[in-house]
Amino acid sequence: MKFVSEDIHHCTLITADTIGDSFFPRTTQLLLEYQLGRWVPRLREPRDLYGVSSSGPLSPTRWPYHCEVIDEKVHHIDWTPSYPEPVYIPTGLEMEPLYPDSKEDTIVYLAEDAYKEPCFVYSRVGGNRTPLKQPVDSCDNTLMFEARFESGNLQKVVKVAEYEYQLTVRPDLFTNKHTQWYYFQVTNTQAGVVYRFTIVNFIKPASLYNRGMRPLFYSEKEANTHQIGWQRIGDQIKYYRNNPGQDGRHYFSLTWTFQFPHNKDTCYFAHCYPYTYTNLQEYLSGINNDPVRSKFCKIRVLCHTLARNMVYVLTITTPLKNTDSRTRKAVILTARVHPGETNSSWIMKGFLDYILGDSKDAQLLRDTFIFKVVPMLNPDGVIVGNYRCSLAGRDLNRNYTSVMKESFPSVWYTRNMIRRLMEKREVLLYCDIHGHSRKENIFMYGCNGTEKSKALYLQQRIFPLMLSKNCPDKFSFSACKFNVRKSKEGTGRVVMWKMGIRNSFTMEATFCGSTLGNKRGTHFSTKDFGSMGYHFCDSLLDYCDPDRTKYYQCLKELEEMEKRMNLEKICEDSDNSMIEITLDLESSSRGSDSSESNDSPTSPPNLTSQQKKKYLKTKKERNSAIASHQNDREEEEINLHLPGILLQKQKESISDVKDKRPNDPDEYLVDYFRRHLPDQGL
Repeated sequence: MKFVSEDIHHCTLITADTIGDSFFPRTTQLLLEYQLGRWVPRLREPRDLYGVSSSGPLSPTRWPYHCEVIDEKVHHIDWTPSYPEPVYIPTGLEMEPLYPDSKEDTIVYLAEDAYKEPCFVYSRVGGNRTPLKQPVDSCDNTLMFEARFESGNLQKVVKVAEYEYQLTVRPDLFTNKHTQWYYFQVTNTQAGVVYRFTIVNFIKPASLYNRGMRPLFYSEKEANTHQIGWQRIGDQIKYYRNNPGQDGRHYFSLTWTFQFPHNKDTCYFAHCYPYTYTNLQEYLSGINNDPVRSKFCKIRVLCHTLARNMVYVLTITTPLKNTDSRTRKAVILTARVHPGETNSSWIMKGFLDYILGDSKDAQLLRDTFIFKVVPMLNPDGVIVGNYRCSLAGRDLNRNYTSVMKESFPSVWYTRNMIRRLMEKREVLLYCDIHGHSRKENIFMYGCNGTEKSKALYLQQRIFPLMLSKNCPDKFSFSACKFNVRKSKEGTGRVVMWKMGIRNSFTMEATFCGSTLGNKRGTHFSTKDFGSMGYHFCDSLLDYCDPDRTKYYQCLKELEEMEKRMNLEKICEDSDNSMIEITLDLESSSRGSDSSESNDSPTSPPNLTSQQKKKYLKTKKERNSAIASHQNDREEEEINLHLPGILLQKQKESISDVKDKRPNDPDEYLVDYFRRHLPDQGL
């Protein structure tokens, strides 16, 4: 066939309309397979709209054709420690191992070359079908490593001493960067021996490992015998730069020591609690097979990825029975656009567990809203063990503005789904859930209001402020930011905000733990991450409570913060700044930047008085505590001995506070909150 070029022969599957010849019809439903020296046409298989079925197995997981995958399926039990696990406290005596290249060292694990192809070509169920290369025989005390399973990531292991190993993790497929996520298996262990592991090719100069984070460890014998799952472990933990910067790039190492609890055990290490594509499919299958939950949770396929894996979308609401359905506003949640941020999946699971539960509050939310949920935006990256990118070798969360549907299908279809939804009903809130690799706690990024919308400038901070009140030991309002940098204009948060969604957020969850309240100095468990799903729902009820007390209380606090910040600016300008206003660093009465607003806020959907949530016991107590705290603060302010010139400046500036506001309030306020505060006894 003269019109088929030799270049096309390297492809195994193409659509008819890519040939560009009148011989073929212009259609994407006709597929061509190159078999035995000729092109054989066939019809594309019908699209699976439902994704999971009550009868039959789950959709098989598809890998890039060259990826080696072991047959063994990895399974971990879900377990929460009985007490919070403390962060590591450095002793100052931690070693910084440096490993010069030596031909005498033994390579004990080497994965197939990840760069066999320059870009994604096609996928197969199970990946590479050739016999897998086996690691070295376990004839001595050498540890055996494996990572060729779902979400696994380990490229190379070198034995540098009897009980010391140098590890290299694989960059995201079809890139040479994003070495952050690791997840691998270790066998042939010896109990009571101190091993040292050092991962040598991290790229980020800052890491939570320098702030006390420990690696995660899982023992199959501990799980089978004592029902103990993932644990935080390690001693002599250090994160450090390991080279002078060859080829213009600096690399960083993570090292730790550890003793295995059992001989001949099968163990795993990971950067964060794994949550795979198969875990999601099994969870959705459980919903679909539940006769109660399946009535108000419909699971559909939003699109297929480059590797032809399914991207699921869930519609959660009480079945609509009348024409008033258009009055229901929508709430949209997405997660796992970055595959290595597994904590986002645990938050999403906590949200789904609660919203699909049988509590009265969950029922009230389903009656009030239509929830659209995309629990895993980047299943291809999750499957192959990427940290940030899809199989296109690109960060999907920078491509929400792209028109390249074939390259970035999940974000293209998500944006299109939201646009169509907005034509039918108002979208009250959009939240994309992420993980953060450099900061503790959980917080949000929002978008800044404009000079023409002073009311919105404050209102979009109300929901994060409520969340900090409902979850004071995990969620930090002071860490929230509300601005739009040029580099973030392609993110979901910014694109949805520009489409008209006023409450558009990115929720960032630390990989480590908390610096707040009773959780201070401890790691977050999967239960802690899951609880954020409940607190999200709880705060949504507060935001839409027909009793507007909490809403206006938060609005008033934000206005007071703006006044305080402008007053401080005036003091600095007049060189009479003799005091710094004392604020509780993690109090919900302080936080990010905001501006004054005398406009009446846009009303969220009201719940009827009969529907109002009544039985969450802490709510009444919390309101009482807020009122008491506010009275105490007002008394303290009256008793402060402010200089006369400061009081005079305050009176003179109240009328023109807007004109005195800094040109860049977001950056100014962030800088203000980072300052060293005076003695709390002021």
